[in-house]
Amino acid sequence: MHLFYTPDIDSAHPQYFLSEEESKHAIRVLRLEAGSEVQLIDGRGGFYTAFIHDAHPKRTILSITSVTTDFNKRNHYLHLAVAPTKNIERLEWFLEKATEIGIDEISLIISQRSERKEAKTERLNKIITAAIKQSLKAYHPVLNEPVKLNELLTRPFDGQKYIAHCEPGDKLSLRDELQQQGRYLILIGPEGDFAPAEIESALQNGFKPITLGISRLRTETAALEACFEVNFLNRV
Repeated sequence: MHLFYTPDIDSAHPQYFLSEEESKHAIRVLRLEAGSEVQLIDGRGGFYTAFIHDAHPKRTILSITSVTTDFNKRNHYLHLAVAPTKNIERLEWFLEKATEIGIDEISLIISQRSERKEAKTERLNKIITAAIKQSLKAYHPVLNEPVKLNELLTRPFDGQKYIAHCEPGDKLSLRDELQQQGRYLILIGPEGDFAPAEIESALQNGFKPITLGISRLRTETAALEACFEVNFLNRV
């Protein structure tokens, strides 16, 4: 299967022009020819089957033969707010794996103990795009620009809100607490964890404290664990 990401495609039109980059990949790299069948995803749930009408290395023309909407749509919505790691490769790894498992939205949060205050979302989005193509997903997760934790805490969110942290105190288990087929926002802190005042502020804004197990996890591992648990608990 040859899969291309085509976010600007319009299902009402019977033909589509691949971008120059994708045309070059299709014709020069994959060596596809006129008549070859390809699949397209628009990042909004659309999955298309098409064949190459004109195999041009800069502007390949495709003829669409079928469209499936809401392709493999999941029964829940997961928004993870994660502090960017000092080593950006660890964040990239998380984004790739979380996309493969299933995630809808990622916010990069800057907190008191954050060791990285910025991240280039253009590159990170390319990693997400490659991951949806590899894992055959028609929905492209939203990656938000970095935001201060205090700002995110006060934003409205219609769903279940949790904060994972390592400070002492009573914490809930997602296995026991999570309501299936819902909307979830989970906070994952930096390498040094959230500051006590940040945790208290989160609790005051309706976030519930959760545990992700007895092990001390790296930021990207904790985020991926939360992603896996939510998806596993929503399996039907």
